[in-house]
Amino acid sequence: MSNRVAVVTGGAQGIGKGISDALGAAGFRVAIADLNIEAAEKTAAGIREAGGEAVVVRIDITDTASVSAAIASVADQLGPIEVLVNNAGWDDFMPFLDTTEEFWDKILDINFKGALRMIRNVVPGMIERGYGRVINIGSDAGRVGSSLEAVYSGAKGGIIAFTKTLAREVATKGVTVNTVCPGPTDTPALRKFADNAGQDAEKVISGMTRAVPMKRLGRPEDVGTAVAFFASDATSFITGQTLSVSGGLTMA
Repeated sequence: MSNRVAVVTGGAQGIGKGISDALGAAGFRVAIADLNIEAAEKTAAGIREAGGEAVVVRIDITDTASVSAAIASVADQLGPIEVLVNNAGWDDFMPFLDTTEEFWDKILDINFKGALRMIRNVVPGMIERGYGRVINIGSDAGRVGSSLEAVYSGAKGGIIAFTKTLAREVATKGVTVNTVCPGPTDTPALRKFADNAGQDAEKVISGMTRAVPMKRLGRPEDVGTAVAFFASDATSFITGQTLSVSGGLTMA
């Protein structure tokens, strides 16, 4: 069991909740950083009821001042951040030729620059203390592409490449940096996509399920387990890696 301080951006619901719950169960003191405070409080309450420790901080990862304030709040409540999970993200589904520059900017600001802001604020302290775990949540869309997600795929591909480069730069500082790439995962966002697909939502979900060798969609807790692995003290010699959690849908 760990007693280290972990921050999960977008940690209130969906995959983020699965990550927060897994880290709480593993003994991490979890800061759930999210815009949705009501959902974050519910997730934090669940962790506490299970015997863990969790706090809630409001954050807007597109705003540098908000990032700095949230990090300071976590330090005040729990102590220095030792594990950073960059999970917060956003997407919408449409052909690339239907997208606009405003859409591109929003995708990149949330899914790419949001992680950069967090890392730029947190990693210097990790280096100073000689310990840190950074886990970036990518996507298999960034590894193999995904129809109707061209800009999102590009942002997540950027996260994968950035992770490898940062891992090289901090490798001698006691800080590891890895990426976890979920495949199709049963979350509210996926259900929304299915509902908006212009056909029967259950048929869309069934088609995705059939494509997975394990014949089921991922669950948020599946991603949480992978993150908890990279967050552990035992992974000190694993860095710059990209781990897909996809039930075998994509294989390296």
